[in-house]
Amino acid sequence: MLSLLRGELYRLLRKRSTYIYFGALAVTYALLIYIRSGGFDARSVISDATSFFYLLPALAGGFLFSAIYTDDLNSKNLISLVGYGMSKTKIVFVKLVLMVLLSAIVFTLVTLLHGALFTLLGWTLTTSNWTMLFSISLKYFLMTVGFAALSGIAVYGLQRNTFAMVFYIVLSFNVVGGILTVALNMFAPDLTQYLLSGITDRIMLAIVEGGSVITPTIAYLFYLGVALVASVWAFHRTEMEF
Repeated sequence: MLSLLRGELYRLLRKRSTYIYFGALAVTYALLIYIRSGGFDARSVISDATSFFYLLPALAGGFLFSAIYTDDLNSKNLISLVGYGMSKTKIVFVKLVLMVLLSAIVFTLVTLLHGALFTLLGWTLTTSNWTMLFSISLKYFLMTVGFAALSGIAVYGLQRNTFAMVFYIVLSFNVVGGILTVALNMFAPDLTQYLLSGITDRIMLAIVEGGSVITPTIAYLFYLGVALVASVWAFHRTEMEF
């Protein structure tokens, strides 16, 4: 399993498109910050982070999901791995670990970039500002990983990259979550806290306000566990054409 993890990391870190894409995203965001900086006030460092980080599951997570999950479908590498005797369970687990590692790197760098841009523009960030920034970043990092885990079921069950990407994008733009939230607010509003967005909100608020993160973290891990089990089940149920 470690050899597969190392091999996948080596493949992904050698992709020039990764550096080009995220470099272009960083430059574009820096330019937008500079253009809009004339209207900033003391609250902008947090409000801008909330607005921009909301898009990261789609903009950053979508690229990572494609590189980690669906590239294997295009290149037939998934078939090769299984053909050479790699356990399907190990493949599913390694892919999620890769998504966690690379997403963590990207979200950390984005948060530091955001803070650095505001610092360069003359705004002094307090410890409270940094805590809030990393809490917001953590929320959307967790949502990105959760969306990838859920979309992995489509990857292994359907083995069609288009369907898998559409499913991920629909989740990342909160289409499904929004519909479920509206429905639950009408009939069972207390259950909205158990949606992925509600769980990550509770984790973020617990960090900011100094509360306990244990209960929402357990709920989040339960989501990932169910998604992993469903992905493994779907993978084993699907016939592969060698």
